[in-house]
Amino acid sequence: MKARYIRISSGTQSVLRQLVKAHPDEMLFIDICSGSISFNERPEARKLNYEINLGNIKSLSVSSVDRLGRNSFDVQSTLNQINKKGVNVFIDNLGICSIVEGKPSSIFKIITDVLANVASMERESLLERQREGIEAAIRKNPDTYKGRMKGTTDTEEEVLAKHKSLVKIIRANPKLSLRDLSKLSVDKDRGYKASPNTVKKVKELLNIRKEKAVV
Repeated sequence: MKARYIRISSGTQSVLRQLVKAHPDEMLFIDICSGSISFNERPEARKLNYEINLGNIKSLSVSSVDRLGRNSFDVQSTLNQINKKGVNVFIDNLGICSIVEGKPSSIFKIITDVLANVASMERESLLERQREGIEAAIRKNPDTYKGRMKGTTDTEEEVLAKHKSLVKIIRANPKLSLRDLSKLSVDKDRGYKASPNTVKKVKELLNIRKEKAVV
């Protein structure tokens, strides 16, 4: 059986780019989580590992190496773990696979190791720029990250603006439960997660706006 692993950071992101080279007979495993989470700790990756251990998966495709993790050690340990099970790993954007003519490809290991290290450095660079930006904002205005004063409340517009990504998720998945919408809202890169109560509040506001529009 063929499989394809996909990872996106939040429910508002599209998986289409990672499906460009997908085949109809591939079993899909889609995780919605930060790339900083270890591969073996991701829900869908665990299911994938289970199928691999059962011997049900013979080939695995990913759009790029960074879908397996942003930490070079995690990426290589994941690839080694998969290769030991005899699974051939295909990297779409590189056009290479881990097993060639029945033997492990040394070129595959070299290239994926380099790219995993590059992805890890880019991640650290991004976090450093974020920290510098926050520090600069605080120096300019010490009240920037002190939060809302006690006793004040958000307006409708402020609530919807604050949960802009959640609004998109709700509109894209109108039939999902509050709990499932809450799970889709998780974005660990931004430290964001909407509780079921928050989802309910935002849904109610959207319904009120919809009713007003009809009237």
